[in-house]
This record gives sequence, structure tokens and C-alpha cells, in this order.
Amino acid sequence: MDMTFPHFAPGSVWLVGAGPGDPGLLTLLALHALKTADTIVHDALVDPRIVAMARPGAVIEPMGKRGGIASPRQGDINARLLELAAQGLRVLRLKGGDPFVFGRGAEEALALADAGIPFRVVPGVTAGVGGLAYAGIPTTARDCNSSIAFVTGHGQDGEMPAGFDWDGLARGAQVLVFYMALRQLDKVVDRLLAAGRKADEPVAIVSKAATPRQKVLESTLGMIVADLAAHPMEPPAMLVVGGVVALRARLDWWNPG
Repeated sequence: MDMTFPHFAPGSVWLVGAGPGDPGLLTLLALHALKTADTIVHDALVDPRIVAMARPGAVIEPMGKRGGIASPRQGDINARLLELAAQGLRVLRLKGGDPFVFGRGAEEALALADAGIPFRVVPGVTAGVGGLAYAGIPTTARDCNSSIAFVTGHGQDGEMPAGFDWDGLARGAQVLVFYMALRQLDKVVDRLLAAGRKADEPVAIVSKAATPRQKVLESTLGMIVADLAAHPMEPPAMLVVGGVVALRARLDWWNPG
């Protein structure tokens, strides 16, 4: 297949989504960037098999943010991208999932724009779509839902995000997908139940989606906190709430082992 890819210019930064895990979910543009970049600044959630695709001689800089673990500040990451670009390097900022879906890619792009650094955004497969697919859970299904909401499970301080209209959220979307929801699971569940979601509604937690260590815990909204205590899961993990979870019994196609 003869394809012409855009020029990755020295002194520019590409913000690239690496997808939820499986290297096969990389876009062709993402692979082109990996094979071209001089320096790769990558998140902790990027699968090591993807980082290993970098061209020989590329400098690899891990700079990931993880909740509850000492991590670089976002300002430090922004400054490093500016510094590397100012050296005339082709800088690949490699982020898990999609850069603009709970990835703080907008903050990094704004810092580049304000500094006059050329940049390109390469979308990736977000975990709330690709990761759920690998768990056998569709984000939409005709007989289940015509709406879906993607929600962050915690704010910048690690606590419940402020300003949510829980009643509106519970009524407004038939399927809810919470990213990074483990630490605040009990509070999320309490608010959804108080807002009118049913205790017997199907839910699932998907841990390390689309990787060899993927695990899925199915339950109901009323029982998920107790079930998680009995069967602990590791982050990163998503909580999905809604009737699409019940389809997993027939659609669980992937065996990560």
C-alpha cells in the first residue's frame, strides 16, 4: 500500500493517541510518528510493546501521571515538550487512549500554541470505546441505548469531580462510562442510586483493557462495591453502567491469555 504521510518537521510536537493497549489499535499516523520521532515522551499507561516500536536511536522519556503515585506535574510535562521542541527535535508526545479524552492533551496543545510551537494532534482509540469492545461490551446497541456519557471518575485532586449534575447525568444517558473510577467507586454508586438509577442495573468494571492483563468484573449497581471488595481489580479501570453490559454473555470474544 503506497501512502504519503505528513512531514514530521524538526522543532514540532505531535500529540499522539496510543489507544487503550493492544498495539494493533495504533493508527497508521501513530506508527509513522513512532518511526520518525527523535524523542518520545510517553505516558505511564502506554503499552511497552508500543514504545518498543520507536525507531532505533530515538530517545525515550517516560513521563506519565498516575493517581496516588508520585508523578511529574503537568506543568513540568508542558515545559519539557517546549524545551525539546526548542532544540529542533521531532517530539512525539505519546498518550494512552486519545489525547483529547481525559488525557490532558488540550492543556499540552494550548501550551504549545501559546509558545508558537507547531504541533499536530493524532487521535487514538479511547478506552471507553476500544477497551469496552475488548471486554465484549458495546458502547451502543439498538435495543439497549441511544445515548452514552463518558465521565471522569475523579478531579485533579483525586476526589470526586466538582460541579456534576448527578440527577441530569443519571437521567440523560442510558449508558455511563466512568474513567478512573476505582478510588471513588462507592461515592459514584451512591450518587447514581440517589439520582434514580436502579440497584439491579447491570454494571461492569474493566481493568487494564485491551492488554494481556485485562480483567472484567460483572455485577449490578447495588452490588458492585461489595463485589469489588471480594474481587479486587487494579487500575487503570473503567466502570460501565447500563444494559449493554448484559450483552457481554454473548459478545465476550477476546481471550487475553
